[in-house]
Amino acid sequence: MSTCLLCHNSFEEVDSWATLFSLAEPDPLCSVCSAKFEKIEGELCEICGRPFTELSSEYRKGNLCYDCVRWEKDPRWQSVLTKNRSIYLYNDFAKEVISLYKFRGDYVISSIFKTPLKKTFKTYFTSSHFVVPIPLSDERLYERGFNQAGALARLLDVPVNEILVRAHLEKQSKKGRDERISGQNVFRVIGSVQDKDILLVDDIYTTGSTLRHAGQVLLEGGAKTVSALTLMRG
Repeated sequence: MSTCLLCHNSFEEVDSWATLFSLAEPDPLCSVCSAKFEKIEGELCEICGRPFTELSSEYRKGNLCYDCVRWEKDPRWQSVLTKNRSIYLYNDFAKEVISLYKFRGDYVISSIFKTPLKKTFKTYFTSSHFVVPIPLSDERLYERGFNQAGALARLLDVPVNEILVRAHLEKQSKKGRDERISGQNVFRVIGSVQDKDILLVDDIYTTGSTLRHAGQVLLEGGAKTVSALTLMRG
């Protein structure tokens, strides 16, 4: 018997050949909690990874969603982000879980995402990618006690490179899309990224502005490409 990390109910583990031979992590969630996460599947926006399943055709142009079309039309942001891939939709259940993890400091929750993160990484990216977590400002890091993006990046079991720093400004979640896009760039590169294929890691893709602002300074610092792996897609 195992105990679900979210609801704390006991459940019987379903053994597979992979878990028996230690090729995969045992599931830390019961089937009820696991089913509440909505996996992103099917046809996706080529850049941001938004699923086209329930998206009206008027918000799509070819292989891109309307948001990415707008980003790519702006000379400041064109080709800054090669692609983002997210694992789950940011539904109500996911919001509760992220709140526990991110704002209430329940660090152990990150472990439930290890297997899906590693699987998505192997599907869309390679070991040659230079993994960089989106940083918190020093003030925000002091408040939370840990950087949630850094914790997620370390679950990939590849080298993690903390070569971005972030200035302390108003929370992005309090800003509208236009404010996020036009605001000053809060990121700075403190290590070498010359000719690197960067993979940014963060918890949530909302408007894409955080990833693009980080990507902008990385490209200016000599990076070859910037992509992203995010847990949730808002």
